[in-house]
Amino acid sequence: MNKDKIFEVLNDWNYWHKPLPATHSREMYEKEIAHKAKAKEVIVIKGVRRSGKSTLLVNEIKRLVADGLDVKNILFVNFEDQRFRMFDESTLLEEIKQVYLEYMEPKGDIVIMLDEVQNIKAWEQWVLKEYELNDNQLYVTGSNAHLLSFEFGTALAGRYLDIEVFPLSFSEYLTFHGITIKNRAEFIHNKVILQQHFNRYIKEGGFPKVTYLKDDVLKKEILKSYYDTILLKDIVARYKLKNYQLLNELSLFVLSNNATINAYNKLKNNFSTSFDTIKDYMEYLLHAYMILALPKFDYSLKKQIANPKKFYAIDTGFSNSVSFNVSQKRGANLENIVFLELRRAKKETYYFKTQNGLEIDFLIRHENSVELLQVCVSLENEETYKRELRVFSEAKKEIKEEVVCKVVSLDDSQMVEYNGVKIEIINVLEWLVK
Repeated sequence: MNKDKIFEVLNDWNYWHKPLPATHSREMYEKEIAHKAKAKEVIVIKGVRRSGKSTLLVNEIKRLVADGLDVKNILFVNFEDQRFRMFDESTLLEEIKQVYLEYMEPKGDIVIMLDEVQNIKAWEQWVLKEYELNDNQLYVTGSNAHLLSFEFGTALAGRYLDIEVFPLSFSEYLTFHGITIKNRAEFIHNKVILQQHFNRYIKEGGFPKVTYLKDDVLKKEILKSYYDTILLKDIVARYKLKNYQLLNELSLFVLSNNATINAYNKLKNNFSTSFDTIKDYMEYLLHAYMILALPKFDYSLKKQIANPKKFYAIDTGFSNSVSFNVSQKRGANLENIVFLELRRAKKETYYFKTQNGLEIDFLIRHENSVELLQVCVSLENEETYKRELRVFSEAKKEIKEEVVCKVVSLDDSQMVEYNGVKIEIINVLEWLVK
């Protein structure tokens, strides 16, 4: 073991001898991390690459230091650093810790932060040992949902709390541009500016680095590099896939057709391959957070599992970067943004189809009621108005709980009644910044 080499890498990433960098706050996640850290369980921060997980760790370091912890008691390890490849993976984690203890000589308990830990084999066994034998706080980040869930589920069951991180919500996007909306008066005063920002947000998405950039060409190149990295590093390399072309074509198809129901049998026929191959490849895309799935609601759990799912992009910028005729996808992108907002809020969400085939975009289960939510660019066209609203009266006949009906659109907010059903139409900007 070359101790100096290991410490050299650690020293580059830690803040023992340099000031902490300027970062944007993401209040929702930071509060959740701080709250869950009180339990002294392993904190697992997971999400798509480049969504801001590492920055959240830096912000947590700032909080810990502000609370009185010596920065030398915090060890941050970035396993994306290629220099770690020169060391033996089987002993690397323990060697890193021992080098840190020897060189920094921290007093008292320490905090260990392992960034993109899925790059190290058998990491979960080392984390389990560290959890059981020491009183140190552990933070772990990763970009593979299945890997983290499976390995923690087997090695650390009951010993961790997880946090799912997404690209910026629209409210976060606004704060990155120096805009905060605190009340109705501020919303009305800033409505034109909000609409301008939303037009950019729906087109470019919410990856933090993309949000900072002003050059449209660079934004597209960054999104393309994210796409390539996820496919090659998080899927092809990890699962040792040989058919990159099929994976690429499948991911392009699903991202281009976001907010669409796609049965595996249909995809199998589209790509002239086996059902098992499509199932595996779709699961790899889901594990890497490139796409997200929404199940169909059914009172029978067996049917719910068997029904085809609806798939959404992790970010509309991602979807748009690989799609043609982006202007024609405004409805799908609007629905995608609403879905991501519901997922961030951890709502129990499904799509729903009536017995005569009418579709509700989202069915959200609350404790004593069900919320039916349609997403539509505008209801000004009479045919669209009838199509989007008539489904509510049909759905209410089939749902056993109390039902609340809503439409999220770009139109002004108002209450309407259609076929005897009261429906709240909510402007999407109001819904997102509430």
